[in-house]
Amino acid sequence: MLNIKVVTWSLAIWTAFSFVFCVVYALLTPSGVHMNAFLEQVLPGFEWLSWRGFLVGLIQSFLYGAYAGLVYVPIYNFLHRKWAGQ
Repeated sequence: MLNIKVVTWSLAIWTAFSFVFCVVYALLTPSGVHMNAFLEQVLPGFEWLSWRGFLVGLIQSFLYGAYAGLVYVPIYNFLHRKWAGQ
């Protein structure tokens, strides 16, 4: 059985860290190899190279991770209870 609080916080922090890593990677590499266009597509309100856009992207990334944990853990726990005893 998974703890919803632990998994949700872990995924939220991991997705926020991944967002920061992508932005830093994009700043250090040539423009042809980074993903700023992808980030602008999947994170509404994200603007490349603005503080507002960075904060919006960071918050959205965190919330996407939290959402994944909140949805995944109950499904996993339900299936674990149903099938683990067999």
